[in-house]
Amino acid sequence: MTEIEQLLTRVAAQARTSRPWGWPSLPGPVDPAAPTRAEAALGFPLPPLLASLYSRIADGGFGPEYGLLPLLDSPPSGEPAAVAQYLANRDEGRRDPDWPWPEGVLPISHWGCGMYACVDCGTPEATVLLYEPNADEADHAWYVDAPSLTDWLRAWLDGTGWYEENEENEENNDGMDLEPWSDFRSRTAPARTP
Repeated sequence: MTEIEQLLTRVAAQARTSRPWGWPSLPGPVDPAAPTRAEAALGFPLPPLLASLYSRIADGGFGPEYGLLPLLDSPPSGEPAAVAQYLANRDEGRRDPDWPWPEGVLPISHWGCGMYACVDCGTPEATVLLYEPNADEADHAWYVDAPSLTDWLRAWLDGTGWYEENEENEENNDGMDLEPWSDFRSRTAPARTP
């Protein structure tokens, strides 16, 4: 069994036994064509691990805090699905150039208070970013949550994420000592014409 298969097995087991706030039950996986439809709407490919989470485990409803957003269809709570949230954020960013939304950065989990865990689909490792809109300006609203989606999932499974209330995180500045995302400006700069 590969390392990714082992990780998917662990995630599936945890998903069956824990329920994030607001999810009464674990939804079924998306249909096999859903990731392709999502990619067509987004205009970029999903990282393979993210697509596997949706197609092999469930259409959201598992993971840290409020759990993963559904991929295409909104849940009963009314929270927009990941694709709809991304498209809305990109549209809003075009209307408010002081708060642009980076291309290829897909929100996958809501933390509350407008905060999201997002996957940078433009990186091979699928870096997970924290969007914290309560900052004074957009440059200070983006942090590296985990260097990869794999690391982010392991932190959830192992109970070591910054959001966990445990002694180790309290000793490390309450767990919120995340590195700012240095690529924000380069990923949101308007394209220059020659």
